[in-house]
Amino acid sequence: MSEFILGHEPAIRLGVFLGILVAMAVWEALAPRRPRSVSRWRRWPSNLGLVVLNTVVVRLTIPVTAVGLAVLGEQRGWGALNAVALPGWVGVIVAVLVLDLVIYLQHAMFHAVPALWRLHRMHHADLDFDVTTGARFHPIEILLSMGLKLLVVAVLGAPPIAVLMFEILLNATAMFNHGNVGLPTWLEPVLRWIVVTPDMHRVHHSVVPRETNSNFGFNLPWWDRLFGTYCAEPTGGQAGMTIGLERFRDPDELRLDRMLVQPLVGTD
Repeated sequence: MSEFILGHEPAIRLGVFLGILVAMAVWEALAPRRPRSVSRWRRWPSNLGLVVLNTVVVRLTIPVTAVGLAVLGEQRGWGALNAVALPGWVGVIVAVLVLDLVIYLQHAMFHAVPALWRLHRMHHADLDFDVTTGARFHPIEILLSMGLKLLVVAVLGAPPIAVLMFEILLNATAMFNHGNVGLPTWLEPVLRWIVVTPDMHRVHHSVVPRETNSNFGFNLPWWDRLFGTYCAEPTGGQAGMTIGLERFRDPDELRLDRMLVQPLVGTD
């Protein structure tokens, strides 16, 4: 099983990524939650260009994937979960929950630590909020996040299937909850107890600092409620809120070259 997962991981993840990207793009085109302030043609080449750039940077810089490390750890008995006798399904659930909590804490840390915020704020500088915003991260942030993930996988001894499931879930839910879409009013409050919804995460991209520093979850919504960082709705409402950051309102900042140097701009 581990060999199959390791051998087919790239194809599985790419297939899920492309499938959800296309599905969300069609949904956004047919039923947008908010009118776009900038055309897709101006934003998407840079946002999707980051996906390609980040993939290349990670592959050239880090010799092993999180799934590959999990396979190696399973073979050599590394980590806490490999040291205790648990049913396989329990180990999978524990690993997914721990990894999701770590990503929540990492996200909060990238807002709280000034040097990390300078990297992460590029994600928030998008002037619109749609499926491609979910992939808009600075390469250095991606490398730091990958390093933390590898550390957790090794220490935890996460099962390979759990790591693959988490990687797919994280990627899929990030694209879903960044979608410029809305859910039926009867479904939205129910679903946001199970997964982070677009309306819930959109608050996090508000220009209002208090709202920017809320709703850090990407996949599971429970951590924000548990740690007191949950914000139900933006002050201006979903339709009236302003997306982005005050510092980066110039549409020229949407160019890929300008995005990459944003961590060097300003003092905040």
